[in-house]
Amino acid sequence: MSLAPRFAAYAEWRTQLAARIGALQDWLVRNELAGPQTALRFALLQDRLRDDKLTVAFVAEFSRGKSELINAMFFSAYGSRILPSSAGRTTMCPTELRWDEGKPAQLELLPITTRASNRGVSEFRNRSEAWTVVTLDTGSANAMQAALRHVSETIRVAPDEAASLGFAVGEEASDLYRVGADGLVEVPRWRHALINFPHPLLQQGLVILDTPGLNAVGAEPELTLSLLPNAHAVLFLLAADTGVSQSDLVIWKEYIGGAGLPREGRLVVLNKIDGQWDELKSRAEVDGEIARQAASCAAVLGLAPTQVYPVSAQKALVARVNADPALLQRSRLPLLEEALSQALIPARRQLVGERVASEFMALAAGVRTLQESRLAGLRSQLEELVGLRGKNQGVVEYMMGQIGSEKAAFEAGLQRYYAVRNVFNSHSASLFSQLNSDNLRQLTRETRSTMLEANFSSALSEAMNAFFARSRELLLAAGREIDEILEMMDAVYRRFASEHGLKLGAPTAFSLNRYTAEIDRLQSWCDTHLNTMLTLLTRDKKNITQKFFEEVAIQIRRAFEQANKDVEIWLRAIMAPVETQVREHQLQLKRRLDSLRRIHQATDSLEERISEFEAAEAALARQMETLDSLAGEIEALLRRS
Repeated sequence: MSLAPRFAAYAEWRTQLAARIGALQDWLVRNELAGPQTALRFALLQDRLRDDKLTVAFVAEFSRGKSELINAMFFSAYGSRILPSSAGRTTMCPTELRWDEGKPAQLELLPITTRASNRGVSEFRNRSEAWTVVTLDTGSANAMQAALRHVSETIRVAPDEAASLGFAVGEEASDLYRVGADGLVEVPRWRHALINFPHPLLQQGLVILDTPGLNAVGAEPELTLSLLPNAHAVLFLLAADTGVSQSDLVIWKEYIGGAGLPREGRLVVLNKIDGQWDELKSRAEVDGEIARQAASCAAVLGLAPTQVYPVSAQKALVARVNADPALLQRSRLPLLEEALSQALIPARRQLVGERVASEFMALAAGVRTLQESRLAGLRSQLEELVGLRGKNQGVVEYMMGQIGSEKAAFEAGLQRYYAVRNVFNSHSASLFSQLNSDNLRQLTRETRSTMLEANFSSALSEAMNAFFARSRELLLAAGREIDEILEMMDAVYRRFASEHGLKLGAPTAFSLNRYTAEIDRLQSWCDTHLNTMLTLLTRDKKNITQKFFEEVAIQIRRAFEQANKDVEIWLRAIMAPVETQVREHQLQLKRRLDSLRRIHQATDSLEERISEFEAAEAALARQMETLDSLAGEIEALLRRS
């Protein structure tokens, strides 16, 4: 199964899963089984499924055929090229193709001059006024082509401005950004492009990232530190006629296949194999030459030959436009698409399935515990009422007194719960204080000031190392607060279970290890690209400082922001079972006391109340069967992952 049908199957599975979870949530609300915290957790679970994206990045030096490959794989149905694809430099800025149903079909372009603001691309994503917008006429291939040519646009600026925008200006003919006869340098007009396009795969959650060549890749920190490392699949393109050039090797080692970089879903594509086709040679001879070139490229990159996929993107596009299956097979594109779908979809489906299963099982277990608590309460009340048959009013009064004492004891226990809740809130506030943006802003200000005032390269290096160390300290302090909260809530769970018979299980654990690992990754990158003796000695400290905060500090800030969100969800999850069980136990005590009062006051006969409780018990048993059925449907879908 190739990429399109496999991805469609994955999207359908995800849609069915979200629909079943939504149906269960609606049923829980109707049956008063979803408190505010449970409803919020269900909503977050559905948001994760709805917002799930799969990013495929195409990376290469200029003129390797990235845009042509994207056209062949995704846009051949238009009968023409949609993305600009010709000799030379076509994609001048990182370009994302995605679908956001909240926006019309359009091209959004972020001017290159926004780099002067020292802000990352992500900081402009929600600032619509910063982008130039071009409407897309998706019904016309020609109109689409004309609109998307904007990603190829350039401007000419003074050399010092080009350098300040991150482009390495040279004087040699081989330099990509060199001073022309007019004294100016040609640079990309746009910094980033977002194409909102209603392609079926994009509508199902696929995101395609088309990148420019080495010089532009290295100049955009968000691309190298966030978009590429987090892409679910990366296709690295080489040209069959050149093999692995020096700039190809730099891109591979620094951004794709180097030490410490993710290896899952990374595929090497040897494009333009049609250049090897020779009518004077047999098919076997041509295939042998292509195989030797692929093996040579694999050896340079340190891969097995089977990890390099020879294709002809141009012939594949022609074959699909002209409905020529023989040419399509010879282009070998179907083999690449099969490899990509195998590398991308099953792993993602398993990961999403595991995450949803973990959260859903916890939610379902909580609801089941609530139902069991209600059933136990109903049976206890039923036993009390049945035991009253043939007894006088004095016995009823005695039982009312017993329940009243039990209620008073529970309410006394609630005072301890409220005290614990105050301590919980205090720990939560302390936890958030370690992760909040104020701490990071203060650390950023202090580090920037230290770096700008540094007189020696060693002071610059120490300041960068101290920034990472302090960031880790904040996470460690937050981790200690998490451990204290977990220990406290474990004691609360056990106390309420032993003293009042509440069914609480064990509190959910949480770890900040993933964010510590992200800081380790960023420091490793910094130690390779910024905090090196050569860089510290040869580059201006102001430039190093600017790059450090543009390329590294902003990523750490994002990690802290995500940690804040995850911690907030965890705190709700760990407190919700206690709140739900306490509320339910209070209601059960009230119902027992009200029932006995009504019998004592002769407003209800004993047999009528017994019948009511028997009917309620049967209804709750049916309700539990329904929960098992609804949860079973979801679990069956998750097992299919």
